[in-house]
Amino acid sequence: MRKMIEIVRKVIIAGNWKMYKTQGEAAEFLMEFIPEIDNVPEDREVVLCVPFTDLTIVNKSLHGNRIRLGAQNVHWEDCGAYTGEISASMLTEMGVRYVIVGHSERRQYFGETDETVNLRLKAAQNGGLIPILCVGETKQQRDAGAVEQTIFAQLDRGLEGVDLRRLVIAYEPIWAIGTGETCEAIEANRVIGIIRDRLSDPQVTIQYGGSVKPSNIDEIMAQPQIDGVLVGGASLAAGDFAGIVNYK
Repeated sequence: MRKMIEIVRKVIIAGNWKMYKTQGEAAEFLMEFIPEIDNVPEDREVVLCVPFTDLTIVNKSLHGNRIRLGAQNVHWEDCGAYTGEISASMLTEMGVRYVIVGHSERRQYFGETDETVNLRLKAAQNGGLIPILCVGETKQQRDAGAVEQTIFAQLDRGLEGVDLRRLVIAYEPIWAIGTGETCEAIEANRVIGIIRDRLSDPQVTIQYGGSVKPSNIDEIMAQPQIDGVLVGGASLAAGDFAGIVNYK
């Protein structure tokens, strides 16, 4: 008889602070947050993706605990005349382990394309980082029945030449980011399932992101295809994010 191989995907709970928190505010957050997650199960990874100015102080505060440090973007070159950009080697030197790539806000406000996302993904991996690739559809694309078409295009163009063994994907329906409107857990599970079916490696961790709160985290994480969450606004309050990390 053929032996069945159990696939165990890593659970990753990540917070994206976006453009919030000074260094002082970051330090205050950690003083409150770290004691609240002492009993988090060992198989649950916690990541804080913070602004560049907070990376050093957060990294110093994380020594000796299980929280991983994440950044919010990375450039595709290791150095050069790219004013305002940050390279993978600069991030790894500061203790960064994860980096968000292709967030919808980067696509919407800063001209990010699937092609530049692809360059950033490969640069992150080449520099020793694990990228968190964000994909998702707008309300107009969903209403037009183009959810799968939109996401497949993002995956096919974005993942060319990318190592799936060192990748996290976050499904973030754009219409549910910062709006208070949450994609129904069963629908998020369905879309993440079709994303997984599109990949050649079934062990890729796939998160859900979009108005995740302590009040809905248990239902979200009960879905079989969902391996974690990428949290925006609720990651800014230590108590709220601790409630999410400590989901039942």
